[in-house]
Amino acid sequence: MSLLSLTALTKTFANGVAALGPINLSVNAGEFVSLVGPSGCGKSTALRVIAGLLAPSAGTVEFPNGKPEIGFVFQEPTLMPWASALDNARLPLDLKHVNRGEADARAARALARVGLSGFEHAFPRELSGGMKMRVSIARAMAAEPKLLLMDEPFAALDELTRQSLNDDLLKLWREDSLTVIFVTHSVYESAYLSGRVVVMTPRPGRIEADIALPQPIARDANYRLTPQFAEGAGEVSAALKRAMQAAA
Repeated sequence: MSLLSLTALTKTFANGVAALGPINLSVNAGEFVSLVGPSGCGKSTALRVIAGLLAPSAGTVEFPNGKPEIGFVFQEPTLMPWASALDNARLPLDLKHVNRGEADARAARALARVGLSGFEHAFPRELSGGMKMRVSIARAMAAEPKLLLMDEPFAALDELTRQSLNDDLLKLWREDSLTVIFVTHSVYESAYLSGRVVVMTPRPGRIEADIALPQPIARDANYRLTPQFAEGAGEVSAALKRAMQAAA
C-alpha cells in the first residue's frame, strides 16, 4: 500500500539553484528506503519537501491514505542545551499540548527504547555524541510517527556507535511497523539498513537507480560478513559510480 508518492517533483531555490528533480518516487507503508548520492544532490531537500518544511517548485507530494504522523531526525541532534533529555524528548508533545503527565510518560518510554533509561535528567553537555543522537531519535519517536525521515543522523559518529545505532533503528522499525526514509552518504550503511536504495545523480538530483535489496532474516554483525551484503553494497556502489560518470 503506497504511503507516499512524489510525482514530477522539482525544487529550485530563490537564488536560482536547481536542487532537485524532476523525480518520481513511491514509498509503500512499512518500507525502509535509503537515499544515496553525492553532496548537494538534493537528498536533504527531498526530505524537507516530504515533511512540508519546504514547498516544491513543481510537482506533487501525495499521501494517498492521508498524511501520517511524521518524525524528523536531523544530522545534528539540535537539542536545547538548557533542557534535560526528558524535556528535549518531550518537545513535540509539548507543541501538541499533550497533557504533561502523559507527555512525560511517553518521552520517558521513548528514551528507554533507545537505551537511555536513567539519563532522563541529564543535560546535553553531559552526554556523548551517540547519546545526544539517541535523545534526538527519542524525541522523534515520542510523537509515535508512522513515517520517520532521517537526514544523515549518524554521519558524525564513530563506526562502532554508528553500527549500534543502525541496529537500534532497525529494532524500532520492526517493532513499530515504521516507514523510514533515510539519507546517507554511506553505501554500506544503506545496504545494511534498507530494503530499497534510491541512488541520486548530482544536482539537480534525479533518480539514477531504484535498487531492491533482498531481506535477510536478521541483520547483525554477522550479516555484514555475508556475500549477500557484499553484493548489495556492490550494486549500490556501481549505480552511484554510473550517476557520477553520467554527470561528468
